[in-house]
Amino acid sequence: MTAHWQEQVSLKAYNTFGIDVKARYFFQAHSDAEVRAALAEAQQCNVPVFVLGGGSNLLLTRDIDALVLHMASRGQRVLLDDGSRVVVEAEAGEPWHPFVQSTLAKGFSGLENLSLIPGTVGAAPMQNVGAYGVEIKDVFAGLTALDRETGEVRDFALEECAFGYRDSVFKRNPGRWLILRVRFALSRALQAHLDYGPVRQRLVEQGIEQPTAQAISDAICSIRREKLPDPAELGNAGSFFKNPVVPAAVAERIRAQHPGVVAYAQADGQVKLAAGWLIEQAGWKGYRDGDAGVHRLQALVLVNHGQASGAQLHDLARRIQADIYERFGVELEMEPNLY
Repeated sequence: MTAHWQEQVSLKAYNTFGIDVKARYFFQAHSDAEVRAALAEAQQCNVPVFVLGGGSNLLLTRDIDALVLHMASRGQRVLLDDGSRVVVEAEAGEPWHPFVQSTLAKGFSGLENLSLIPGTVGAAPMQNVGAYGVEIKDVFAGLTALDRETGEVRDFALEECAFGYRDSVFKRNPGRWLILRVRFALSRALQAHLDYGPVRQRLVEQGIEQPTAQAISDAICSIRREKLPDPAELGNAGSFFKNPVVPAAVAERIRAQHPGVVAYAQADGQVKLAAGWLIEQAGWKGYRDGDAGVHRLQALVLVNHGQASGAQLHDLARRIQADIYERFGVELEMEPNLY
């Protein structure tokens, strides 16, 4: 072990579920040079490496017998501004929501629908984070990543990331790519995405007919605060299950039995079902087993009421999955990464 690494560090403060597991070794990297040095030292010491960002899409079920490399790089810069189109680059360790707010304060639009999402800039492309009709792929202008297999630094264009629903080439190749910084294509002219009814309705309630990007962000923040618990107050990782995409015939079968099913037709003919609706219909909303539970206002969110372990939350998730499959014949996929 190097003198720079800490030993037996609790990760409770580094994951939004607030799970108290320990890292055998822990190091915060604030630059590319520190990342490279830590990876080289770990290789020399034959110690595996676990890369950690904001810990907002992660369920830890045991201690991590590795070097936990916490990405703590900061910084953002405007690479292009032609008066209408803007390209902004941010370091991987930048907290996501403050970064979004900083772009809005500069008069740049594009990220407003992704306001108040926990996590860091570097983690956002991993899941192709999305909310209220906008995904990372819609505002993506490139990223720089370190190939842990070769040690080379590579720039990725949009098509090379293979973005899908909460998916990317980075997620499908766990442990290979370490994202260093991300670039976003923004605009000085607002192109509002108000397809989701609650956002438009909230703006109408506020008497806003011609919303600014900041007004849209504020509306979304208010909606999210009403629906989703603050991880600082109640441990959670946001939406715990992906909305399942099923063949149209499956959706019609469910609709015949449950006319109120929330479903969205997809361009490929399949249908996306609202996982939260399925879970609520099955009676799990507000359920609690010890300190592991389902949020009382949003069935899609699993919560840690204080002292739940990751294993207890994982067990609850599996019970929900089994119940939904038995009731509806639909498989729910967990959204957070499991360790």
